[in-house]
Amino acid sequence: MSAPMSGDRHELRIGDAERERTQGLLRTHVGAGRLDLAEFESRLDAVWSARTRADLDAVVRDLPAPPVPMPPRPATVARRLPPPTLVAMWAPWALVGAISLVVWLATSVGTGSAQPFWPVWVIGPWGGMLLLATLTGRGSPCSAGRTSP
Repeated sequence: MSAPMSGDRHELRIGDAERERTQGLLRTHVGAGRLDLAEFESRLDAVWSARTRADLDAVVRDLPAPPVPMPPRPATVARRLPPPTLVAMWAPWALVGAISLVVWLATSVGTGSAQPFWPVWVIGPWGGMLLLATLTGRGSPCSAGRTSP
């Protein structure tokens, strides 16, 4: 016995999976108001008595094809917080820098003239080292204990 030729695709026998897909399609059309319940019931009987693809196609021939579902929208990227190690490294620098600036500003106002900007010697080298550690990844706890090649 030979298999049907590709042109005889409609004469191939169907299984329950195809019947269930067609039943779901009919439910969609009932929900959209294209079929009333009596017609839905009669078409369901035809679906479950169908033996070939042609039998199933006849049940839905006068109905529009189901709409193509829209692809899911990409998830919005949530704003990520910096890793705790970066916060632990940079928070003391920012606090000491702010205190240094307040002391410099208070001394400048108290003396009535601008004092030399000495906070640069506190903020600058420390900030430079932190920036280098952040950019190279050497400030993370994973790099502690590693030796350079």
